[in-house]
Amino acid sequence: MARGSHLVFERSQISRYIQLSALFRTRIRTGEWPAGCQIPTVDELAEECGVARATVRQALNSLSDEGLIERYRAKGTFVTERPQEEIWCKITTDWSGLLRPSTDDARIEVMSKEVKGVPLPISHNIGTPAPLYNRIKRRHWRGNRPFLLANLYLDSSLRKFVSSKDFSSKTALAIISDVLSSEIGDAQHTMTIGAADLVTAEALSLAVNAPIAFVRREVVDKKGTLVMVSDGIYRGDVVRIDVKLR
Repeated sequence: MARGSHLVFERSQISRYIQLSALFRTRIRTGEWPAGCQIPTVDELAEECGVARATVRQALNSLSDEGLIERYRAKGTFVTERPQEEIWCKITTDWSGLLRPSTDDARIEVMSKEVKGVPLPISHNIGTPAPLYNRIKRRHWRGNRPFLLANLYLDSSLRKFVSSKDFSSKTALAIISDVLSSEIGDAQHTMTIGAADLVTAEALSLAVNAPIAFVRREVVDKKGTLVMVSDGIYRGDVVRIDVKLR
């Protein structure tokens, strides 16, 4: 970068030090700042990025807390390691792939179940809504880390065919597939990218504004009734979604 030029950070609700820490983390991950190298000084980074030195220090503190850099008095700041690739939740988005748990050691926590049916409280893309739905709020874990927060809306007329064990052991599509089998008429999978709000960040052990994927899955029976909607929020740092192209 030419001397005197600097990066321009857009005005955003995301703090500048968080934007900076993401930038520096990317430089380490891509090898621009390889393990063992000395990174530019606080003054140099402040000039490059056009921010205050205190903002740079905050960003570097984040990387230090993650164990990515180490500071040495009178020597400088050095990269200690690259961020680990933690793609341990691989989701294959064909029908059979979505019926299986994302990993063999995944577990499902049922956070709440609404026994009384209510009209579908969210928008939908396909089918005609059933009169009433039961909502089941679930959180999916691997080890001690959550990776998916989901609301499952199930046609109340089908609730009697699903056991409590099913809700704690099966994916949403596996549940509806077991109930309807050959009576499934249509299904749709939609994904959008966003950032974690306060509630989502707390539920998924993320930082506020961390990347997440919103995934909507809808299933219609052969009569055209929308029998299931699953609204899921995946954390973006440990999940990879593979789409089959056929």
